[in-house]
Amino acid sequence: MMTSDSAPHRITQLREQIRELNFRYYRHDDPLVSDAEYDRLFAELKQLEQQHPELITPDSPTQRVGAPPLDKFTQVTHALPMLSLDNVFDTVELAAFDQRIKDRLNTEQSVEYVAEPKLDGLAISIRYEKGLLTQAATRGDGMVGEDVTTNVRTIRNVPLTLQGFDIPEVVEIRGEIYLPKQGFEKLNQQQLAQGKKIFVNARNAAAGSLRQLDSSVTATRPLALYCYSLGEIIGMRLPESHLEALKLIESWGGAICPDIELLPDLSACQRYIEKLADKRDALPYEIDGVVFKVNSLNLQKRLGFVSRAPRWAIAYKFPAQEEMTLVEAIEVQVGRTGAITPVARLKPVFVGGVTVSNATLHNEDEIRRKDVRIGDTVIVRRAGDVIPEIVGVVTNKRPAQTTVFVMPENCPACDAKVERLPGEAIARCSGGLSCPAQRKEALKHFASRKAMDIEGLGDKLVEQLVDAELVKTPADLFHLTVADLSQLERMGDKSAENLIQALQAAKQTRFARFLYALGIREVGEATARSMALHYVSLDNLKVATIESLLEIEDIGPVVAQHVVTFFEQPHNLEVIDKLLEQGIVWEEEKPDYADSELYGKTIVLTGTLTHFSRSEAKEKLLALGARVAGSVSAKTDFVVAGRDAGTKLTKAASLGVAVVDEAQLQQWIQS
Repeated sequence: MMTSDSAPHRITQLREQIRELNFRYYRHDDPLVSDAEYDRLFAELKQLEQQHPELITPDSPTQRVGAPPLDKFTQVTHALPMLSLDNVFDTVELAAFDQRIKDRLNTEQSVEYVAEPKLDGLAISIRYEKGLLTQAATRGDGMVGEDVTTNVRTIRNVPLTLQGFDIPEVVEIRGEIYLPKQGFEKLNQQQLAQGKKIFVNARNAAAGSLRQLDSSVTATRPLALYCYSLGEIIGMRLPESHLEALKLIESWGGAICPDIELLPDLSACQRYIEKLADKRDALPYEIDGVVFKVNSLNLQKRLGFVSRAPRWAIAYKFPAQEEMTLVEAIEVQVGRTGAITPVARLKPVFVGGVTVSNATLHNEDEIRRKDVRIGDTVIVRRAGDVIPEIVGVVTNKRPAQTTVFVMPENCPACDAKVERLPGEAIARCSGGLSCPAQRKEALKHFASRKAMDIEGLGDKLVEQLVDAELVKTPADLFHLTVADLSQLERMGDKSAENLIQALQAAKQTRFARFLYALGIREVGEATARSMALHYVSLDNLKVATIESLLEIEDIGPVVAQHVVTFFEQPHNLEVIDKLLEQGIVWEEEKPDYADSELYGKTIVLTGTLTHFSRSEAKEKLLALGARVAGSVSAKTDFVVAGRDAGTKLTKAASLGVAVVDEAQLQQWIQS
C-alpha cells in the first residue's frame, strides 16, 4: 500500500510520464505505449489524486483534456469547452455510473440513454454562421484548439453549407474525424508504394492527415466525419433531447453514425454493448468502446460537469486490442505451399479477450520495415479472429543488446534450400511434398471442412500419420486400415472404424470441392467453383491455357499461371490419378443458367439466416450463377438481409441497392 510520504513522488512521476505520452501522441502522432497502458497510468493518477485531494494542481493531466495546440496553427478559443469523457471498463462500473445519475436526479426511474460507437479518431468543432462553414477547430486542451478550417473543407462528407430550413444564426457542430478501415488500408498501401513510413493505426493516420500544413495533402486522404453533438447555438432554441439534436444535425446535412441507438434503461445499454462487440470487426470504422449519454438535455443541464468531463456521459471501453509485450524469439513456420513465415514468440499477454503468445511477422521485408528484433518491447494488436500482429516497436524501451533476425537459407523441416523469387515478398521451401511440414499442411487443407470434409481427421491426427510415415500424399489416406490407425496414440478401434467410414463417405464429393482440396496456390473456394463450372470436367481443366483461364471473370494472370503450373507438374498429376483410382467421384456440374434470374448478379449476405448457414447460402447462390461478394458497392445487385443485419444494410440503402429478406432467398433457391 502506498504511504502518504510516497504518494507525492508517485503522483509527480505519473504526471511527467503522462505529459510526455500526451506530447508524443497529440503533437507527433507517435504513441509510445498502447492505449491500454495509457488508460492504466491515467487511472492510477486519478485514484491517487482522489485519495490525496490536497495534491491536485491545476496543471495535472487529470484537469486537462489533451495537449496544448501546435504553434504552427492559429489558436481558437472554444465558445463552449470541448470536454473529455470518464471511462468505465466493465458492466459493474457502468451500473455504478447509472446509479450515480439516479442519485443526483433523486429518482428510482430508469434513465433513457443514447448509445454511440466510440470512434477512434480526432474530435472536431465546426462553426457555421448563417449556414456557411466559417471555422473548424480541434479539441486541443479543451479550451483552446487549433484552426484547421482549410483542411476540414477538403473532407468530402463535411457540408460547406447547411441544408434545409430553420438554420440558426450561429451553430457549432461537433464530431469525430476518422479514417474508415478501407481508406486506412489504401492510405498505407500508397505510403508503402511511395517509400514512406506507414501509419500504426487509423487514429494516428486521421490525426496526421488533418493536421497537415498543406491542405492539398489532406485532400488526398480519405477522411470522414461523424457528428455527435451541438456546441454553441445562437438564434434557435435547443432541442429537448440529445437524439433530437442529432436528427437536427442530420437534417442540415451532417453525417450521423448509423449505429447510434436510443435505449430505455441500463439493461438495454448492456445488451447494446454485447451487440456492438459482436459486430465490431465487421464495422467499416475503428472503435474502442461505446459512449452512453443521458438523452434529455434538461437532465444533462441538471447533472452538470466535473473539471474535465460531463456527469451525464460515460465511455465504456472494450478490452484492449493493443498491448505491449516482449519478443522472446523469432522462428519460422512452413506452410502448405512452402511459404516460410516468420513468427514472433512473445511473452504471453492478454489482448483482445485472449492470451497471445505468438504473432505473425508476415515476411522478411515486414521485419526489416518494422525493425523488429529479439528482445524488443512491441505493441501487439488483435482484432476479432484476425491473427495477432506486431504493429510497432517501442524503440525507447529497446535494450542495448538485441538480436537482428536473419531468414534461414535452408528449410527447418527438411533442410531444402529456401528460395525467394524476384518480385515476391514470400520466401519458400523448395522441398515440395518431400518436405514433411508442407506435407502436413497440405493434408490438413485436403481434409478441411470446405475441401473434402473428412470428419474426424483433425490436425493432430494428420501430424501423427505423417510422423509415423503412414501417409505422404492425400491418396495415401484412402489406403489406411483400422490396423494402421489403431497403432496411433489415443486411437481406439471404434475411432479408427469411424475415420475409415468418413474417408469412404468423402469419396462422393463435388468437382469444386475437389479442386479446392488440391491446394493450388491462390485458388480459393470461389475460384475453384468458377473453374468447375467453366471447364465442367477435370480433363478439360488439365489442358487449360492461361488465355482460356483469363476468360473466367475472377481469375487474373497470377492465378492463371499457378493453375497451369500445377497441372504441368507430373507428381501432381500422379497424386490426382491415384485419388481417382481410390474411387473419388462427383456429378458433372453444368453451367446452365438459362432460367436463372440470378445469373451474373452480385449478391451480398448480411445478418443471421434462419434456414441456411452463410456457407450453405453462398454455395446455393453460386449454383444459380450468382456472384457472392463480401461487401456492398455500387455494383451490388441484391443484399440478402437476415436477423440483426448491420452496416451492410445501411450502405445498401445509401447506394439504392435492392434489399431482400430470407424468404426471397428461399424462393430463388426453390425455383
